[in-house]
Amino acid sequence: MPPVHSPNQNHILAALPTAEFERVLPHLELVPMRLGETLFEPGQQMQHAYFPTTAIVSLHYATQAGASTESAGVGHEGVVGVSLFMGGDSTSSSAVVKTSGHGYRLDRRILLEEFQRAGLMQRLLLRYTQALITQTTQTAVCNRHHSVEQQLCRWLLSTLDRIPSGDLVMTQELVASMLGVRREGVTEAAGTLQDAGYIRYRRGHIAVLNRAGLESRVCECYGVVKKEIGRLQADVLYRQGAKAVTA
Repeated sequence: MPPVHSPNQNHILAALPTAEFERVLPHLELVPMRLGETLFEPGQQMQHAYFPTTAIVSLHYATQAGASTESAGVGHEGVVGVSLFMGGDSTSSSAVVKTSGHGYRLDRRILLEEFQRAGLMQRLLLRYTQALITQTTQTAVCNRHHSVEQQLCRWLLSTLDRIPSGDLVMTQELVASMLGVRREGVTEAAGTLQDAGYIRYRRGHIAVLNRAGLESRVCECYGVVKKEIGRLQADVLYRQGAKAVTA
């Protein structure tokens, strides 16, 4: 059977009151988000915001020499395009799909109209932006002070939190690019985790076999970000079933 898609798969959209949700619903466009697709480039004026449901988007910066590093990832907990409501139309970074799936696209004009109403949409977007800042800050700390193995564990766990399965379509080259480290470092770290029985790597696929094992090896950065997202969204409820939003 074909997958069932719903805006409620995105935590921000699912948390909107019925009146606010029904205002934006006719303007939400379901779009496929393919691995490697660029949603926007540095300096490019953004025309849409994206609310991922099953896809994950990487926000990263590329140097003039061609090196790149991920500053944050965005999945079903958030939105791509915070610059649209924070006072700017572009950023110095890129947004590239790192895990294929789907999401909902919303025209910048509609997003700004809802934001300026100063309702719950505004509160949700600002709280998510605070969580995104925390993630970006913690990523910088992690990249500077923690081992490649710890970074890889953090990256794998945060990806797992955003997808329904434990099988990731991901090459070591792409992981190295996201972490901003040499491929050889990722190969060594992945080999250690595979020898421990925590993951299995083959032909561009990383299967997580033992999540608890990864959690035993990860640095505190993963927990800091997860806790902050949960704290900021803890008092927000889904319209269906009054279920609390969690990261």
